[in-house]
Amino acid sequence: MLTFITGNAEKLAEIERLLGYTLAHAALALEEIQALDLEAVARHKARQAYDLLHRPVLVEDTGLAFAAWNGLPGALVKWFLISIGADGLCRLLQDEPNRTATATTVFAYCDGEQLHVFAGRVAGVITRQPRGDNGFGWDTIFQPQGSAHTFAEMLPEEKDRFSMRRLAVEQLRDSGLLAV
Repeated sequence: MLTFITGNAEKLAEIERLLGYTLAHAALALEEIQALDLEAVARHKARQAYDLLHRPVLVEDTGLAFAAWNGLPGALVKWFLISIGADGLCRLLQDEPNRTATATTVFAYCDGEQLHVFAGRVAGVITRQPRGDNGFGWDTIFQPQGSAHTFAEMLPEEKDRFSMRRLAVEQLRDSGLLAV
């Protein structure tokens, strides 16, 4: 049985909504390597999770790369949010003319023999200040290309249309691994 590894209830709900069914899940205290490369982080977590559970696992890592900062904070965005919050990220960019960013979600599937990675990317901009009350993480400051709203200003169905997580879930679904 495939087990999705997360301690984030919002992330679990979003992925289940995108898949259209409930996933077995577990919250594990995994070592998260500090790297800008989301794929490296996800691969590391997937191998750890498999080693702990000895059954097929799915892990996810999401990052936000600012063009003005050559890809930072990337996979480290979680630590930026914990330290300075979404307001702080906006303040750090206040004098930057280039506010473009790329939101990326990476899923890593590991069954002990195979390790597969699926990624979805969405271009957008970082807003001047947080906007909206929905979502989680940095949803209040990321406005995807083609929308006048941040993810946090969108209803779930609208967010799904723009979502990098949806793009990664579609790749995962198309892989046939979920039938395992």
